[in-house]
Amino acid sequence: MAKRLIPCLNRVLVEKIVPPSKTTAGILLPEKTSKLNSGKVVAVGPGSHDRDGKLIPLSVKQGDTVLLPEYGGTEVKLGEKEYHLYRDDDILGTLHD
Repeated sequence: MAKRLIPCLNRVLVEKIVPPSKTTAGILLPEKTSKLNSGKVVAVGPGSHDRDGKLIPLSVKQGDTVLLPEYGGTEVKLGEKEYHLYRDDDILGTLHD
């Protein structure tokens, strides 16, 4: 469903990662540990233009796992899933294994 939405300019469409509220052993985790500000990039825009008209590419690509700010972004609901639109500048960094 998210493939239909292509962000404009320097926007990034992110699906937030919801950490499990229970361990594999069945122990319930407190709410504080379940608040992780990360997400997976679903779609990216083409980028923005500088004063000379040159295209400035985005710093993230589709499939990247990114660190998100606690507040901000625009919530978008497509079908049953919730996504968030962020500017490329608002993304704090990428997460690697």
